[in-house]
Amino acid sequence: MQSDIEIAQAAKMLPISQVAARLGLDEDLLEHYGKYKAKVSLDPLKDKNRPDGKLILVTAITPTPAGEGKSTTTVGLAQAIAKLGRRVAVALREPSLGPCMGVKGGAAGGGYSQVVPMEDINLHFTGDIHAVSTAHNLLSAMLDNHLQQGNELNIDPRRIAWRRVLDMNDRALRNIIVGLGGKAHGVPREDGYDISVASEVMAILCLAGDLADLKERLSRIIVAYTYAGEPVTAGDLKAAGAMAALLKDAIKPNLVQTLENVPAFIHGGPFANIAHGCNSVTATRMALKTADYVVTEAGFGADLGAEKFFNIKCRYAGLAPRAVVLVATVRALKMHGGVAKPDLAKPDAAAVTRGAANLAKHYENIAKFGVPAVVAVNIFPTDSQEELDAVLAICQNLGAPVALSNVWAEGGAGGIQLAEMVLALADSGQAAFAPLYPLELPLTEKARIIAKEIYGAEDVNFTKEAEQMLAVLTKNGYGNLPVCMAKTQYSFSDDPTRLGRPEGFTVTVRQARISAGAGFVVLLTGEIMTMPGLPKRPAAENIDIDANGRISGLF
Repeated sequence: MQSDIEIAQAAKMLPISQVAARLGLDEDLLEHYGKYKAKVSLDPLKDKNRPDGKLILVTAITPTPAGEGKSTTTVGLAQAIAKLGRRVAVALREPSLGPCMGVKGGAAGGGYSQVVPMEDINLHFTGDIHAVSTAHNLLSAMLDNHLQQGNELNIDPRRIAWRRVLDMNDRALRNIIVGLGGKAHGVPREDGYDISVASEVMAILCLAGDLADLKERLSRIIVAYTYAGEPVTAGDLKAAGAMAALLKDAIKPNLVQTLENVPAFIHGGPFANIAHGCNSVTATRMALKTADYVVTEAGFGADLGAEKFFNIKCRYAGLAPRAVVLVATVRALKMHGGVAKPDLAKPDAAAVTRGAANLAKHYENIAKFGVPAVVAVNIFPTDSQEELDAVLAICQNLGAPVALSNVWAEGGAGGIQLAEMVLALADSGQAAFAPLYPLELPLTEKARIIAKEIYGAEDVNFTKEAEQMLAVLTKNGYGNLPVCMAKTQYSFSDDPTRLGRPEGFTVTVRQARISAGAGFVVLLTGEIMTMPGLPKRPAAENIDIDANGRISGLF
């Protein structure tokens, strides 16, 4: 059996100009990054005459650590829609180097449902994440320089909220001290690193509508507080202009293609467990302007990525999704049915049935946003027919439309049934999308609505520190922002060990952070971390390159 990278390296790619032409994008709108990648000018977004296409979201049940194939399903579904003669585009996030070198892998899909060039996309692509990291760390440098040069803004060094970032899993940098070495080397203080995709700059890049909006959002970033408790922004430090200059190319969507030459916009990469988990607004809008159907995805399970897609991205961007695909797998259902990770490959239809409650909860949650859904059973080689039949029976009991999807092994041909069902839903006019809560509610009540309605919690407990910060944010005029819950991806609760559909639990919000530029308040729950660590056997150990530049071991 060929690996993902071997399949990708054997692909017959079209020149990116030909891919762009399928969407009506002229050559003069492209900025080439080699033969098979290009950035696209934002000019088509100004066209008011062309109606938008129909937006389809791919999400999933609560995943195993290896993921359940949302990106693979997204790509395969788009390829199947293309086979049915529709003009379709994909909109995905860019992979972070942290997971690529860690354990989960990239975000380019898999098997015969990938975006290519796969190695480029998973390794540096067009440099967007590096641009985000540089812009973020420029602000960090200017902040520390301001302290060093006299601190005219009267910043309290004990109340600095802006950490540094790095696009790599590196637990040793979570907590550090900067400014050591004497007076000439800065003001000593505690600091730390987050992973770049958790940066507010990444969130801003993905929510900004154009360069002017980007610059204005950057200026609103709160980096610290004065001794009097007043917020200090990137605008106060006069950093927004330079940051926007570093991001002038990064804001433009990247165009590539799938293995079957379907156009794919890959742009932006916020995680869904610590950020809002969706690709950029500019990429989604570009796809909607140029295709009749757009298939996009949101990170991790529907309790994280889909919730934030609906409540944050769709609200800010004015998007109205027409259909949702809920990806389920035999292995994930077995995990929620009590099977240990080492035994997930062993047939166990009874465990699949026991795990049904997790799928049911996600399906119920999607309906709360007024968007119809279909379940896609992403087939793995280890699935038995009895286990697949058990998933179909679960969906029948739920009254949920369901299709077996074999796009990993067969590409678009393996997703025809799914594509037909999704198109029927998207064209049906059933969707009546609405966010889950109004913005006028207090921040604490928004958190409670998400925890109770989406997670199934009995209530939310706020630590004293979180309560104090939320009171400050409300006093400073941020009470009407949506909330972005930072929570484990492995459970509906804030405890990763509570699988299935847990009941009788309380979610604890231990810390609150303001992302004023992005336009949301981040609430950190449980033990969620914004800088992951590498596993005992990092994926990086298997990656290599030969003398001819051919990469191996990248999945």
